[in-house]
Amino acid sequence: MNRFSLAVLICLVPTLLGADEVDVAVSRGLEWLAAQQSRSGRWTANGGEYPTAMTALAVLALTAEGSTTMQGKYAPNIRRGVDFLLAQSRSNGLIGSASDQRYTYGHGYAMLALAQVLGEEEDVERREQLVDTLVRAVRFSADAQTKAGGWGYVSAKDGHDFDEGSTTITQVQGLRACRNAGIPVPKDTIDKAIAYIHRCTNDDGGVQYSSTQGGPGRPAITAAAIACLYNAGDYDDKYVPRMLKFCAVSLEDVHGSAMGFWHYAHFYYAQVMYRQGGEEWEKYIRTIAKKLVSEIDSSGCWSQGFVGHVYTTANNLIILQLRLGHLPIFQR
Repeated sequence: MNRFSLAVLICLVPTLLGADEVDVAVSRGLEWLAAQQSRSGRWTANGGEYPTAMTALAVLALTAEGSTTMQGKYAPNIRRGVDFLLAQSRSNGLIGSASDQRYTYGHGYAMLALAQVLGEEEDVERREQLVDTLVRAVRFSADAQTKAGGWGYVSAKDGHDFDEGSTTITQVQGLRACRNAGIPVPKDTIDKAIAYIHRCTNDDGGVQYSSTQGGPGRPAITAAAIACLYNAGDYDDKYVPRMLKFCAVSLEDVHGSAMGFWHYAHFYYAQVMYRQGGEEWEKYIRTIAKKLVSEIDSSGCWSQGFVGHVYTTANNLIILQLRLGHLPIFQR
């Protein structure tokens, strides 16, 4: 962490934690995460699963510190991670493996991560490779969209047109990151996705798991949906106020379970609260930072959650570094 980033973090994150507890936790987490990278450049979840998704999230966490593929303490790790993701790009545009039963997660996170590093990439050859990979990735996502406007764990064709909220959010955020980075994204793809989110929103503001299954809204998916609407520039979307109210019931208490999806929920809810800004954000980050600092493992990682230490640690590091503003997609 550079001195400027450190000064900003210490100044703005709650003083009630102590002078440098947050800085120490972030530094330890970043060191642990960097050390988990394999020689091939990848990170994985439990049992070696989800290498594309875990590598993308780890790259995001390290990039949030301020390093790029060319500069900074974690430049070598980011560069190897980016090269791994680029190597996962298939001829049809999918970033990942078609044998992965939930490959849209990895594909969406990879688009998000690669779009974040594109703007800072100084190597002409790698920049051209990034652009080519993302152009084809966007095309794959557009073709994988279901008739209802969402996405499932796999493409609409492979998954018999099944859709669900969490993978839809991952695709939308990845696509918006690509558009922000100058990659062409079909407007109707985004429009259909936003209409899908609206259609899945109940009267109480909760967003359902799927357009076909109905049922009560889920706090984690609702928080993610708000983050995506914000990414799309829809700050005044008429659905947002009641979605925010729904989330507040379950997520303002950061010690709640979020129906078993705490880290996924707060990965997105933190983005929402940061965009909200003001006292709401300051109260939220004070509370969640205190919780996260208290939960870090002696080894430097966060071991909570069922996906694995890499997933949890990367998520928490992104949350704690949001206000540094190094990731374009999360900037106010």
